[in-house]
Amino acid sequence: MAFRPLVPHTPPSETRWVRRLHPAWLVAAVAFVALVGAAGFRATPGVLLHPLHAEFGWPLATISAAVSVNLLLYGLTAPFAAALMDRFGIRRVVAGALLLVAAGSGLTVAMTESWQLILCWGVLVGLGTGSMALAFVATVTGRWFVRRRGLVTGVLTAGGAAGQLVFLPLLAVLVRDHGWRTAALVVAGAALTVVPLVVWLLREHPADLGLPAYGGTDVVPPDRAEGGAAARAVGALAAAARTRPFWLLAGGFAICGATTNGLVGTHFVPAAHDHGMPETTAAGLLALVGLFDIAGTVASGWLTDRVDSRLLLGAYYALRGASLLVLPSLFAGSARPSMLVFIVFYGLDWVATVPPTVALCREWFGASGAVVFGWVFAAHQVGAAVAATGAGLVRDRLGDYAVAWYVAGALSIGAAGLSLLLRRQGAATAFVLPVAAGRRAWSYRG
Repeated sequence: MAFRPLVPHTPPSETRWVRRLHPAWLVAAVAFVALVGAAGFRATPGVLLHPLHAEFGWPLATISAAVSVNLLLYGLTAPFAAALMDRFGIRRVVAGALLLVAAGSGLTVAMTESWQLILCWGVLVGLGTGSMALAFVATVTGRWFVRRRGLVTGVLTAGGAAGQLVFLPLLAVLVRDHGWRTAALVVAGAALTVVPLVVWLLREHPADLGLPAYGGTDVVPPDRAEGGAAARAVGALAAAARTRPFWLLAGGFAICGATTNGLVGTHFVPAAHDHGMPETTAAGLLALVGLFDIAGTVASGWLTDRVDSRLLLGAYYALRGASLLVLPSLFAGSARPSMLVFIVFYGLDWVATVPPTVALCREWFGASGAVVFGWVFAAHQVGAAVAATGAGLVRDRLGDYAVAWYVAGALSIGAAGLSLLLRRQGAATAFVLPVAAGRRAWSYRG
């Protein structure tokens, strides 16, 4: 087993030695647990739509609007959270985010009006989960990994997405046997449980330990961001928005959000219930999506380290579109084999788009890649929010979800085309993106 000094150039009497296992893996493990802990409340919309409608009489469109606020803030918070992590540290931002999730989930048990649902479920939980969105994944992998970056991005992404879906059967059983309030309190408790682990073990930079990032050769001092996080996030958006790749990535990812979190994540259970399937069975099917998502996203991370990311995105979106176009014909009162085939296929593709999208943001936008990806992810959640509300309106007006599934399938095929329009980073135009709100900048040629 190889050993190397933790702090180079120190006297032999003061040299400490560490095992080959790099601390980056511990940081990744803690980030994984935090992402799974935050995923619980994001799993609740699918199993709470009908209970809330039954208890309060609120239209499904109104409840879906609260989901849309949650999804929208989940995305819009991400770039600012990435900038805050650069300014104040990952540990503080993530711990605060988990506390917001716990507060928003716990306070819902006392609500009596629909605006309170929007405040708790939409605003508080949206801000909290948005602070631990995929920009958090991009920040951790960008700081701690050089080798295996795509693979770790896939694993962490799978943790958040699969955690959201794997919670569903437990929440569905809790709602059925003990009521939706018990489910909300369990989610609040799960978020609180993760906070001490984050405070204790989540490290900021490998250089703080005198180490290079995993797979790197040099100890790189952390680039301490100066100035306001909001100014840095907005500045990065202003510069990136002048580039064609940003809009292609953001457009494709908006469709990705519409066809996953917004439509399937929110409305699959109610849609299946419309066809006579018990909600617990439908929730179990979404949990299977989560399980196969783990395999699909980890495999996508592995492929991202080896295959052109544009081609991967094109294939993922096209296959998703084809599966959504056939979904309306698969619903029935029980889980038939054809539906199980869809669940496996769709699960493998659920968030497989994330690792290649992160890689392309890093390729095109370099040091500001995590913040720019935060804005691309914000587009993802705008698409999700539109789909969540739009599908609710389709159901209220037409009596079923069929039109929503067909539109989503067509949009996914369009996203494949957007991805294939991306060029490799070439030598055409010079771009400059801010690193520290006007104090410092990086540039590259693309």
